Amino acid sequence: METFLAQIITGLSIGSILLLVALGLAIIYGTTGVINLAHGEFVMLGAYSAWALQTFLGLGLIESLVLIFLITAAFGWVIEKVVIRHLYRRPLDTILATWGIGVMAQQAIRLSAGGELRYVEMPSALGSSVSVLGVETSAFRIFILLFTAALFGVTWYLMYRTSVGMKLRAITQDREVASCFGINSQRTYSLTFAYGTGLAGLAGALVSPLKSVSPEMGTTYVVDAFMVVVLGGVDSLVGTVVSAAILGELTGFLAFLSNDTIAKALVLLTIVILIRFRPQGLFAARTRT
Repeated sequence: METFLAQIITGLSIGSILLLVALGLAIIYGTTGVINLAHGEFVMLGAYSAWALQTFLGLGLIESLVLIFLITAAFGWVIEKVVIRHLYRRPLDTILATWGIGVMAQQAIRLSAGGELRYVEMPSALGSSVSVLGVETSAFRIFILLFTAALFGVTWYLMYRTSVGMKLRAITQDREVASCFGINSQRTYSLTFAYGTGLAGLAGALVSPLKSVSPEMGTTYVVDAFMVVVLGGVDSLVGTVVSAAILGELTGFLAFLSNDTIAKALVLLTIVILIRFRPQGLFAARTRT
C-alpha cells in the first residue's frame, strides 16, 4: 500500500508539472488557434530568468516568480505584436514562424548566457521532505502541485468570470460577430498570448531546480505540453487538467514497472490510439451553432 501511495503521489507530481507547462499552451492554442512551437523556448526563458535573477541580483526563486511572469509575458506580447498577429488563420505559416522564433531564442541564449548547463538553487524552506499519507515527499514538489492548482484557479476565473474572458470566448466562437459588438480582437489576442507565455515562463522557473537549465530544455516540454492539450481537448481547461493527471499517473506507474524511456514510448502510443478513436480529445467544449 505504501508503494502504491508513493506512485500515486509521484504521478500527481509529474502531472502537476505537465499541467504547469501545458496550461499556457492550452490557452493560446485553444483560443487563438496558433500552433506555438516556440512555447518550449518560453519555458526555457523562464528558467534562465530564474537563474539570472538568482545569480546577478541575489533573488530567490519564490520572490522572483512575479518578475519572471512579467518578463516572459512581455516577450510574448512583443512577438504577438510583431509576428503572430499577421499570421492568424494561416496555421502553416504560424508553425514555421514560431519554430523560427524558437530557434532564434535558443541561439540568443547561447550567445548571451553560454551553452553550458546552469543550475537554480532550490528554496531552502522547501528543500526538505514532508510526510503525505505516510509517504515521504519533496516539499518543493508539493509546493509545485499547490501552486499549479492555484494558478489553474486564477486562469479559470479569468476565462469564465471576467469581461476579458467573455470577450475572448466570443472571439473564439465568431471573430466577425464579436467585432460587430465592439470587441477589439487584436488587443484581446495580444493579452491572451502574453498571459500564455507568462505561464510558460513560470513553468520554466519552477522546474529549474529539478532540471538542469540549458538552451535545449524547452524541446522536451513542448512535446509533452502538446500531448496534454491534444488529449484533453484543445478548447477545454478542465480537459487539460484531467489529461495532465492521467499522463502523469500513467508515466509514473510505467516508469516504476520499466524505465523512463519505455514509459514515454508507451504513453505516446496510448495517446495515438486514443486520438485515433476520439480525435477531438477527451473533453471537447460544446458550442451553439
